[in-house]
Amino acid sequence: MARDRDQRPPSRIRSRAAAAVRRLRRIERREATEARSWLENTDNLLHLTVVVAVPGLVGAVTYLSATVAVVSFLLFPPLAAGAYTLFADPEGQYADPRRFVGGLTAGAACGVGAVELSGTGATPGADPLAAGLAVFLTALVTWAVDVELPTAFSTALLVLATGVTRLVFFAGMVGSALLVAGVFVAWRRLFYERRARYLYEAVRGDDHVLVPYTREAGWPVVALGAGLAAAHDAGKVVLLGVVDEADAGSRATAVDGRGERSAPPRDASETEVDPATVGGDSGDHADADPGLAAADRLESVAARVRERFDVPCEVVVAAGDVSAAIRRTAADTNCDLVAVGLDAPHARSVLAGEHDAVALRSQTDASAWHRVLVMVARPGDSAHAMIDFAERLADEGHVSVCTCIDDEAERRRAEARLANLAETAGESVETRVARASVGSFVERNAAVYDLVLVGASGDRSRASRLVVPPTFERLGDTDGGDAGVDLDIDVDVGVVSRR
Repeated sequence: MARDRDQRPPSRIRSRAAAAVRRLRRIERREATEARSWLENTDNLLHLTVVVAVPGLVGAVTYLSATVAVVSFLLFPPLAAGAYTLFADPEGQYADPRRFVGGLTAGAACGVGAVELSGTGATPGADPLAAGLAVFLTALVTWAVDVELPTAFSTALLVLATGVTRLVFFAGMVGSALLVAGVFVAWRRLFYERRARYLYEAVRGDDHVLVPYTREAGWPVVALGAGLAAAHDAGKVVLLGVVDEADAGSRATAVDGRGERSAPPRDASETEVDPATVGGDSGDHADADPGLAAADRLESVAARVRERFDVPCEVVVAAGDVSAAIRRTAADTNCDLVAVGLDAPHARSVLAGEHDAVALRSQTDASAWHRVLVMVARPGDSAHAMIDFAERLADEGHVSVCTCIDDEAERRRAEARLANLAETAGESVETRVARASVGSFVERNAAVYDLVLVGASGDRSRASRLVVPPTFERLGDTDGGDAGVDLDIDVDVGVVSRR
């Protein structure tokens, strides 16, 4: 008894310590996810880069100024302003290394030339003639050689304050500009232009697709999931069918990708589910095991998937609740994306679940989509995922990315957001900014596209969703519409949810 009492406190301490560690890990994972989501907004990434890169570069040049005599402190202001211009807008008019180095060099050279022509010589100061001549020469030279840069004018004027060290200032400006431009080129080529590979999980995953094959899903949903999986070399499709637990009893059966049935589990409620059999008629298998009948039906669909999309396809059959079965099967088969029918009873639970999901409302029964419209509300991983899905499905077809605005004053910022999204796409995509509601825009342009992808609005509060229903609830729904107007949209609608 004494020994037991001695062992209890350490056991409680260990359990509490383990619980604290688990909580810290959950907090760490949540914070890491939030940080990645924040960085997936290109504007945030650029602001963070400016905060880190510009001070670092100025610090490096300052270090050089203390160790190398050719670096003057007077070159810091134009250098810092120019570095900010590069990193804050890497695709902008002035984000050109040639223009950056050429502009600063031309400005410094024109300043030196103005001092010599004005005859001020070694006397540092703001001579009116020299100042006017420096600005005139800078404007003329930078225009002539197409290296116009705002900071070139400040560089030209700073030369007037250097006196006899103007040539040293010129040499320091050229060397420092080359240093900053070299760092910028390396950052843009090695990271910024490849940021989708490093930051956006959508382009790396979602290649193992689980498709609950139910009445509401059918072949279009299977084709959607198979098309997304086939775009990646490591892609695979898992067809999931569910039989009624009361009918299946303990005979629920799991079937692997080769069509071989595993031994029936002891507890049907613990088995994985095959939605292909929900409400289905077993035909010749009416008196047979419902799980085996479901497996036979799903195997014919799996064979069609393998033949048409050239992607591995497995089959899973089980009994129980469909939503619970989807969660278990996705975890057991290592699936990172679930494709369902949007009108299926379990669609909402899948979209709100822990796995990435895409829900299709098929209006045309199409199984191939060559013209895809992506409706984007805000930047983020969900927007990148929708663009990535559109590229996979359209293959060599046409992809458009659109955002809707309420006021014309929002157009420029909206165009910049779409440009940042389009830059990460593997192929060229069209961007459109429409001053209209999402419903009216899609209704007017539905004839041009085969598929419309929208977000699931998972980050909105319940109160917000009650006041303004999510877009996907209004698209393709003949019972409702935008502002109470029915939407007559003859186009397939896909809803994408990212976790």
